[in-house]
Amino acid sequence: MLTKKQLDLLEFIQARVQKDGVPPSFDEMKEALDLRSKSGIHRLITALEERGFIRRLAHKARALEIVKLPENMGGAPTAGFTPKVIDGDRPDQTPPRAQSVQIQAVELPVMGKIAAGVPIEAIQHASHNVAVPGTMLSGNCHHYALEVKGDSMIDAGINDGDVVVIRETSTADDGDIVVALVEDQEATLKRLRKNGASIGLEAANPAYETRILPADQVKIQGRLVGLIRSY
Repeated sequence: MLTKKQLDLLEFIQARVQKDGVPPSFDEMKEALDLRSKSGIHRLITALEERGFIRRLAHKARALEIVKLPENMGGAPTAGFTPKVIDGDRPDQTPPRAQSVQIQAVELPVMGKIAAGVPIEAIQHASHNVAVPGTMLSGNCHHYALEVKGDSMIDAGINDGDVVVIRETSTADDGDIVVALVEDQEATLKRLRKNGASIGLEAANPAYETRILPADQVKIQGRLVGLIRSY
């Protein structure tokens, strides 16, 4: 049985992961639960981890993975739920739910590498396919995958070598993590910031500055909806 605060935190993490593909920061969790300090969030996360509802990924910024949900959040603990971060290359540690994830998997083309750092060449043709849970995808929208190169989005839980799942779209809301095509030549994965006639491409790493560009030089190619990580 979870306390109200533990349940509130689990619901908040789940909602953010489903919306953005990455978990919220500790500051965002503290504000959402109206707590005075982050130490309270640490205690709640530890309690959820001890009860098997979430898992912390060591040495990864903001890396929380929801393993299961309680019955009062939608039936059986794991029914109908798939974590947005999918582990690979660990068959001996795969939780039971991963069996049904494989059954519902959808093959997506990996369109090459996307820079989470200094922009690199524009997205090329598909090199291979990757299997992702169908629950990670949005209706009949077109999706594709990209391999991340660089560390500029590490504070958003996106690391070098991760594979990101992208829903193809030409529009996005302020604050979304998007694939942006700059001057039709270079593609990058950044958080979108709209400012009148300008577009800011914001990193999630203090070592990188936000790029400010005229809006007509930036084309949105898709929005982040999921993340796949191998160890």
